[in-house]
Amino acid sequence: MRILVLGGTAFLSSEIAGQALAAGHDVTCLARGSVAAPPRGATWVQSDRTRGHAAYAAVAAGSRGPGGWDAVIDVTRDPEQGREALDVLAPTARHWTVVSSCSVYADHSVPGAGEDAPVLPPLAPGTALTPENYGEAKSAIEQWATGLAPDKAHLCRAGLIGGPGDGSDRYGYWPARFARDDDPVLVPDIPGDSTQVIDVRDLAAWIVAAAEKGVTGALNAVGEAVPFAAYLDECLRLTGRTAEVTAAPGGWLAGQGVNYWAGPDSLPLWLPPGHEGFAARSNDAALAAGLRLRPWAQTLRDTLSDERKRGLARERKAGLSPEKERSTLAAYRAQSA
Repeated sequence: MRILVLGGTAFLSSEIAGQALAAGHDVTCLARGSVAAPPRGATWVQSDRTRGHAAYAAVAAGSRGPGGWDAVIDVTRDPEQGREALDVLAPTARHWTVVSSCSVYADHSVPGAGEDAPVLPPLAPGTALTPENYGEAKSAIEQWATGLAPDKAHLCRAGLIGGPGDGSDRYGYWPARFARDDDPVLVPDIPGDSTQVIDVRDLAAWIVAAAEKGVTGALNAVGEAVPFAAYLDECLRLTGRTAEVTAAPGGWLAGQGVNYWAGPDSLPLWLPPGHEGFAARSNDAALAAGLRLRPWAQTLRDTLSDERKRGLARERKAGLSPEKERSTLAAYRAQSA
């Protein structure tokens, strides 16, 4: 197949390009390449998608022979870029993948919800992109794809993506934290809450396989739902640590300036009330269509190995700093005395 990856230099898109190459496909990556290059073996078309329709001139229909691309895979979160790519390339492409997100769903309170759950309204044109409107932005891209490529669009609604190379530092925070030292560890008191990660390698393999098979429609690309307590137990087992673990109530943690889910001063994977289904979505339809998942403990093991290589004491994008953890633990113990 002739596959065009709109991206190909970062975490997921690079893995997609690499796996497509390994499967024997002819892969082209359209990307600026300001941070990294695509995998070796891919044709690299350097282009800035902020140029609008002109950004795709070098990969437009005809440049790769008659019939256009067999598959186009787009990872953008910018609806304008998504629409422009569809305008230029979708008419002659045989298959189109939107790498979307489960953040498109309007309600995250129901565990086990499937693809028929309501989605957020699309982001209004001209609205500035922010982390807060990520779901609306992806919803807009989905809407453009179903309108401009109605019979060939795969809306791949990914969940939390983890595994080696994850730059968000979310899934790897906990194994890295236990591996770092035997100092007391602060955790949210959510033993039964669900965690759910899809390994970047499994997600990339699924995206390539779905393009090969011509899979279309919206499908949740999410991993197994695992209780937080089981996830932490496996972190401890993998690291061999015996650290004291202190579980603090969520309301108290929030009052101390500890953030949910991700980012600085956060306890990753801890979700606010009303998000009981955010990390417990159904993947039944995707599994039936061919999604294959490795055991979640294997992903955790490989994530820990990657964390060790990158440095357990490095400054992180997500999680508590050692200083913040120590001060918050001291405050909790003082008020509990």
